[in-house]
Amino acid sequence: MKLRSPMPELEGATEWLNGQLTKDELVGEKPTLIHFWSISCHLCKEAMPEVNAFRDKYKNELNVMSVHMPRSEKDLDIDEIKKVAAEHDITQPTFVDSEHKLTDAFENQYVPSYYVFDAEGQLRHFQAGGGGMKMLTKRVNRVLGVKE
Repeated sequence: MKLRSPMPELEGATEWLNGQLTKDELVGEKPTLIHFWSISCHLCKEAMPEVNAFRDKYKNELNVMSVHMPRSEKDLDIDEIKKVAAEHDITQPTFVDSEHKLTDAFENQYVPSYYVFDAEGQLRHFQAGGGGMKMLTKRVNRVLGVKE
């Protein structure tokens, strides 16, 4: 997905955890962080406490949702997805993308990966891999208009 591309429609979920969202509910009021992860991804699990802290810190200024992107047959087990989500305190709405519909719409190939959209639904930042919370914080603050 190229920068400034519009947010894709949130269609094709096998299931939603923690509530369901539409693109219309996310665009217009505040920026959005969409986080891709997988139950088979060690880096995703390591990053989860930071993602959750980030979600909680910005809860009034930023929409946060996650997308479970399966990487193997084992990753399709909905009970395991629910269990891992609960173990890692994933309370934000989670799009279970067992058919890769949203993954394909985002042209996403990586977990963990992070997409930051501005309030108008334009992609402003993308990053993949573990670690980069400093950069993510910087980009979100920029989209929120926060001076550092």
